[in-house]
Amino acid sequence: MTTPRWGNVYYDDVFAGTLSRDPGGRCTFAYDSAYLGGPQARPLSHTLPLRSQPFVQDGGLHSFFDNLTAEGWLLNAQARALGVPAEDKLALLIGFGRDLAGAVSVVDLDQRSTGILASGDEVVEAALRSRASLSGVQRKLTVVRDGRGFRPAGADEISTHLAKLASGRLTDIVELEFLTTVATARLLPDDTVVEASIAEVAGIAEPALVVPRFDRRVTHTGVRKLHFEEFNQLLGRRSGDDKYEGAYEDMATFIRTTPGCLPVEADRLFRRVLACLLTGNTDAHFKNFAMLHTRDGLRLTPGYDLVAAANYGYRTIALSIGGAKNLALGDLQAKHVAALGAGFGLGEPAILSAVDDLGARLPAAIAAIRAADAGTPKLKRDLIGLMEKRWKGSFASTGPLLSKRRERGAKRRTSPSSA
Repeated sequence: MTTPRWGNVYYDDVFAGTLSRDPGGRCTFAYDSAYLGGPQARPLSHTLPLRSQPFVQDGGLHSFFDNLTAEGWLLNAQARALGVPAEDKLALLIGFGRDLAGAVSVVDLDQRSTGILASGDEVVEAALRSRASLSGVQRKLTVVRDGRGFRPAGADEISTHLAKLASGRLTDIVELEFLTTVATARLLPDDTVVEASIAEVAGIAEPALVVPRFDRRVTHTGVRKLHFEEFNQLLGRRSGDDKYEGAYEDMATFIRTTPGCLPVEADRLFRRVLACLLTGNTDAHFKNFAMLHTRDGLRLTPGYDLVAAANYGYRTIALSIGGAKNLALGDLQAKHVAALGAGFGLGEPAILSAVDDLGARLPAAIAAIRAADAGTPKLKRDLIGLMEKRWKGSFASTGPLLSKRRERGAKRRTSPSSA
């Protein structure tokens, strides 16, 4: 038997419903009838459409809520602060659900106090004070701009930025993510990539990669929340290793088959995946791609969480690509790129255009890495070398491969046996 728990769920500060768990462990989310009948009713999730019937989930939280919970170091810190098992994700979400990804928040109905442990770690204590949950295993904080600088968000504030910090042995991950982000922005000038800067955060003794939150918009009346979902949520996957189970093509299929999505965004997403492969961003999984909820339908968010993980030896591509599962980056070939494009519903001209554009912009990306005021010369050389090697080993032969296929197809159509 599990401990019953319940919390109020808000969409952009409007009461939307309740989330609860019964003694048998079943979790239930139910929209509030007044919310359903209100003029601003919006579904919390693609998997939780507006309806009067409750959504019942056996064996844990619904996918949407499950993916809002913290991971790694922050999950463990929250569990210690609440005095609950790390597996009790509903308790963690209720205790630290005030500032979540997107426009949804979860609030404790009983207003139980959340202890802040004097751990001696300023990062942990700042993260707990903010009452925010952040997914991902990298150490990070929600922060706000304070004059010309930044400071950790307080318990009653809505954060406007994220601050990412070095983690474990990845001592230069802040600089590597900055360089990868800069390079990706040059590779995809017609797309939107998050801005990033390396800055100090008040009270934190180490530099951070500070990124504006694309789900927050600062207006003259305050901070407005914008709602979005990661593809792990959109596809109904659970948090944890489910983010690695599937193929990049699954996201394109979702875009092409979901009402309100724009098919042209499949091409946009294809180019993002290619940029990830070219920069060695091998850990680009389902939680690293997302879509904003808009009045016109779901739209891709800016590109984010761009890290050349291959630089740390993570050589296996996160998701299946072109039918190949657990493919090593060094084994990526033009045939996989072509198969990936076909899986995205793209014709050969669109595939070739995406690859050619990437190649034309590669010099600008390399120049941006060299000119960046962050990262050691060795880190820059390693990243540039990885990109140049990947271009020659995987992408440069895509055009010739597609040309040969067209030639073979033309010969088959004109051969006597086909007459």
